[in-house]
Amino acid sequence: MSHSIREIATALGAEAAGNLDRRIDSVSEPASAGAGALALAMDPRYAEGLAKGQAKAAMLWQGADWQALGLEAAIFAPRGRLAMAGLSRMFDAGPEIAAGVHPMALVDPSAEIGEGAAIGPFVSIGAGVRIGPNVRIASHVSIAEGARIGADALILQGARIGARVVIGDRFICQPGAVIGADGFSFVTPEKSGVEEIRETLGERDEIRAQSWTRIHSLGSVSIGDDVEVGANSTIDRGTIRDTRIGNGTKLDNLVHLGHNVEVGRDCLLCGQTGIAGSARIGDRVVLGGQVGVSDNIFVGDDVIAGGGTKIMTNAPSGRVLLGYPAVKMDSHIEMQKALRRLPRLAATVAALQKAVSNSG
Repeated sequence: MSHSIREIATALGAEAAGNLDRRIDSVSEPASAGAGALALAMDPRYAEGLAKGQAKAAMLWQGADWQALGLEAAIFAPRGRLAMAGLSRMFDAGPEIAAGVHPMALVDPSAEIGEGAAIGPFVSIGAGVRIGPNVRIASHVSIAEGARIGADALILQGARIGARVVIGDRFICQPGAVIGADGFSFVTPEKSGVEEIRETLGERDEIRAQSWTRIHSLGSVSIGDDVEVGANSTIDRGTIRDTRIGNGTKLDNLVHLGHNVEVGRDCLLCGQTGIAGSARIGDRVVLGGQVGVSDNIFVGDDVIAGGGTKIMTNAPSGRVLLGYPAVKMDSHIEMQKALRRLPRLAATVAALQKAVSNSG
C-alpha cells in the first residue's frame, strides 16, 4: 500500500510542498522512520527526531521550514489529530477476511447475506438473520436468530450478537464484545434489604434471609449508524423495551451498559465505564475512564465527566463533572485543595487548643 504526497494531501485537504510525486508506504514516528515512511512531526517538539530517522517526507506543523529540516517533501496539518484520522484510514489495510462465505462457517438457510459480504471461518449465523451488503465478519463470531446488521459493518473475532439485536450501517465491533446478553434483573418475594435501605438511606428494621427471583429480558438492543463497540464490552438487552445507542456513539473497551439504558448520539464512553439499568444519557456526552452512572437517572446533553467520576443524581446539560460523588469540576478542585490543607489546619487547631489549655 503506497500513496504519493499529492494523493495524501488531497485526501486530507492539506497543503503540501516539495516533491509531491514521492511515494509513501507507511507512517512512523520521526526517530524510527524509514526512507519510505511519512514521519509524523506535527508539533515543533518532535522536529529533533527527524534527524535520527531516515524519512525524506513528513507531516509538519503550519509554517515549518521543511527544507531546513532536510526533507524532500512535506504536508502541513492545521489540526494534527484530525489529519491523523484521515491518514490512519488511508494506511489501515484492515483484517484479512476473504470474500464470500468461508466453507467452515455455519449459516442458517433462512439467513439473508448481502452482496459483497465476507464471512470468516467458525462464524455462526442463526435463523432469520439479515446481514447487509459489504459486511465483514471475522472468525468465531456468533450472530443469533433474528438479528439485523446494516451495510459496511466490521465485526471482529469472537464477538457475540444476541437474538433480535438491530444494528445500523458502518458498525465496528472489536473482539470479544457481547451485545444482547440478558440484563441483570432480580426481585425478592418480600421487600429486599436493598429496597429498604433505598427508602431509609441505611437503616434496616430487621435483617432476614431472602432469595432472588429472575426477571427475564424480553427486549433486545437497538444500535444506530456509525457506532463502534470496544473489545470485551457488554451491552445488555432491555427487560421490555430495547436498550438503545444513538448514531455515532463510540464505546471503548470494557464498557458495560445495563438493561434499558439509552445512550444518545455522538457520545464517547471510555474504558471501564459502567451505566446502570434504565439510565438515560443525552447527546454528545463524554464519560472518562471508570465513570459510573447510577440507575434510573438522566445525564443531559454535552455533559463531560472526568475519569473515575461517579454520577449518582441527574446531571444537567453542559455540566462538567468530577469526583465521587460527582460535583462540578471547579468545585471538586477546590475541595481537593481544602483536603490537602486539613493536616496543617488540624495542627493549627491542636496548637490553639494547647495554648488555651495552658493559659487556663
